[in-house]
Amino acid sequence: MAEFLDTFDLAATSDAQYLTIEDEPVLTRNDRLDALVGAIAEYLAKQRRLGRVPSWVCDPARRLAEPWFKATSPTDAMREYLTYASPAAFSSRNIFTDERPLRRARGPQVAETQ
Repeated sequence: MAEFLDTFDLAATSDAQYLTIEDEPVLTRNDRLDALVGAIAEYLAKQRRLGRVPSWVCDPARRLAEPWFKATSPTDAMREYLTYASPAAFSSRNIFTDERPLRRARGPQVAETQ
């Protein structure tokens, strides 16, 4: 996932970014993973204002029948928060996560000293 996000983020143009999500990944038969991939592609296309979303993200196989709360043992309060905070690309697939699901910790690279 990190490698894919780096590839997407480092693409020079919005057209190049779209190319990273344009082709449909093969369904894995892991319902959660298949839905998550659809949510990520839609989220990135909309968040980065690429002007289009790949049609494959609308496949019913990219949606979950039951809610999935991406938190370890969520309490009722956490479920309520995730239900409210989840971006539409995720919640429409029954995936509930925080408001910035793809954020990554990044910091300056420090040169090694000898």
